[in-house]
Amino acid sequence: MDCSAERMRVEAIGGDEEAFSRLLAPAIQPGFRLAVGMLQDRAEAEDVVQEAVLKAWRRLGTFRADAEFTSWFLGIVANQCRTVRRGRWWAVIRHSEPPSPPADAGTAPADHDLRRALLRLDADRRLIVVLHYYLDMGLEDVAAVVGAPVGTIKSRLHRALCALRLDSALQGDVA
Repeated sequence: MDCSAERMRVEAIGGDEEAFSRLLAPAIQPGFRLAVGMLQDRAEAEDVVQEAVLKAWRRLGTFRADAEFTSWFLGIVANQCRTVRRGRWWAVIRHSEPPSPPADAGTAPADHDLRRALLRLDADRRLIVVLHYYLDMGLEDVAAVVGAPVGTIKSRLHRALCALRLDSALQGDVA
């Protein structure tokens, strides 16, 4: 962490809202993209990011000086997404079809199939796929967000991709 970033971190921990805003600004868009990828609902993603910002502000004292702020913030967003998904009353129904995007969304039918398949992944696998492929994060950065070794991330990503391929093959057999 360079000197100015460290100074902003110290000022933010001390209660300086402007310093916190400067630390947070580059993390908001990746956080929103992560939440949309995890939840497939823009309105819920906005709520999750807003709640994550509040949690980050309250927990700023736990942010380690040697960590990258964006990775730390994405971890908070991911945890908040898990909390939201656990809290949904309809999450108990595991095999229901996810809601279809609006007709004017302008996405191809293959995109809808991919989103449905992604939603069928468990939250941990979906998180890794979204971080790596949606947010274009390297495996080391994904490991920092998830809090797992890089080798674990590689194996989870492999299993997630196998599950997506299997899901795609099964969908092809049905069609």
